[in-house]
Amino acid sequence: MKNSVIFSTGSYLPESAVSNAELTHFPASSLKLIAEKTGILSRRIAPEEECTSDLAIKAARRCLQKVGFPVKQVQGIVLSTSSPDRMQPATATRVQHELGAINAFAFDINSVCSGSTYGICVVDALIKSGQFANILFIASEMYSKILHKRDFCTFPLFGDGAGAILFRAGNSNRGVYHSCLRTDGSNSGAICVPAGGTMLPFEKMTSPRMAHFKMHGTAVFDFATTKGTEVILELLGEAGMGLSEIDWFITHQANINIIETIASRLNVSKEKFLVNLDKYGNTASASVLVALDEAISGNMIREGDLVVTSAFGGGLSWGANLIRI
Repeated sequence: MKNSVIFSTGSYLPESAVSNAELTHFPASSLKLIAEKTGILSRRIAPEEECTSDLAIKAARRCLQKVGFPVKQVQGIVLSTSSPDRMQPATATRVQHELGAINAFAFDINSVCSGSTYGICVVDALIKSGQFANILFIASEMYSKILHKRDFCTFPLFGDGAGAILFRAGNSNRGVYHSCLRTDGSNSGAICVPAGGTMLPFEKMTSPRMAHFKMHGTAVFDFATTKGTEVILELLGEAGMGLSEIDWFITHQANINIIETIASRLNVSKEKFLVNLDKYGNTASASVLVALDEAISGNMIREGDLVVTSAFGGGLSWGANLIRI
């Protein structure tokens, strides 16, 4: 059986950077809390005329161009997003068309902020099935268009962005070693967009805010720190590896306090945990892929390094992947 090897990565962040100080529609006295409570100093916001697929296309092009991979040779596109262009069809179909990947299948997955770990596992399984020699995995999010601009509990936390990985089947010891995915649907309302589906169509809304993303902050923090720690231990236990063998940890970029709590509970130096949320905010499922691309492009992560990627989000869902770069 061949491994699913990372052949290339790419990412795209919108040019417009909005600092905390520029969020002037919130009281000035509350703005300092954003950095104190989350570590976020700025976020990228896409222009009004762009949509989620536009970011995905730009990240994908960078990924393919980096290694000169012909787009017509791409056999599949898997797109993680919880902020799709439309309810249907899959956002991945527009990405496939605009890229010119005429020989690729294309579909979406939605595990909210956990989408990176779920997507890596799905792509790994497809390649290991022997049916596909390569698959392009993209995570793209545009939360600026699904957040309520006046909701201080959510709007300052998120940013727009996209990341991409080109996986290829390979015979080396590099690639995805193991994945661990978990779900607890008993608290699916803790992180959600209440309206817009068949449970609550838009015309049945009793408040315009029902069309916007919401989450219960305290409950989410407890969930993320607990499950975010447990899933890394479960992943390594199932793979027969120890924490000391891991070179880098890339955790979902939601909150610096969550990341540092997980590092502390694992008794791992926080220097091994990559962080970019200060610049980009929470880019949902794109955050892990953006951080991975930046670290590889900046020669921080090198070929042969052993990396754990992990995430947690709506569903509730969480997961982790063990990858030899």
